[in-house]
Amino acid sequence: MDWDALLGDHLKVIEFIRTEMREPVDRVAQLLVERIDAGGKILICGNGGSAADAQHFACELVNQFLIKGSRPWPALALTTDSSILTSVSNDYEAALVFSKQVEAFGQPGDVLIGISTSGNSANVVKAVEAATERGLDTIGLLGGDGGALQTLVDHPLTVSASSHVPRIQEGHLVLIHALCEQVEYDLHQRDSKN
Repeated sequence: MDWDALLGDHLKVIEFIRTEMREPVDRVAQLLVERIDAGGKILICGNGGSAADAQHFACELVNQFLIKGSRPWPALALTTDSSILTSVSNDYEAALVFSKQVEAFGQPGDVLIGISTSGNSANVVKAVEAATERGLDTIGLLGGDGGALQTLVDHPLTVSASSHVPRIQEGHLVLIHALCEQVEYDLHQRDSKN
C-alpha cells in the first residue's frame, strides 16, 4: 500500500471540501434547521457503507452530537428495518426499498437525504423521485460527477475531487459531521432563546 498516495488523496478531498463546499454545506444546514424547526423530519438512505453513514447521520441528530443535553431532532435512517427491506425486495424489487418508505413516512416539509458515492444507486434514485413527487426537499451526498442524482436532487453536495469510493466516503463523513454540528448548534441556540 502506498501510504503517501492514500493520504495525499484524502487530503485533496478534505481541501476540496474546505475550499469549495463551505457555502453549499451552510445552505443545506440552514435548510435542515428550517425544516426541523417547522416540524419536519429528515429521512436518510444509502447502500453499503452509505447505509452505515445514513444510520450515523440519523443517530447524531436523534441523540446528540457535541452539545450535551441537546434535544433530539427527528431523523430516520431508511436502512434499518430488515423486515421492510426484505419484504419489499422479495415482493416487489430491491430498487423500491427506500421509495416505499418515503411514500409511507414522507410529508411535505420533510427532507430526504440520499447518499450515493456514484450518484447512480437505483434505489436512492427512486427514493428521490418519490420524495420529489411528495413535495419533500431532496439532498444528495454524492461523489465523482454526481451521476444521475446530481440533477435529480434539489441540493447536491458532491465530492467531485475524487472518483475513488473510499475517499468519497471519507468526504461524506466530514460533510455529515459538519452538517450535524451546524444543525445542532443553530437549533440549540433557538431553544436557548425560547
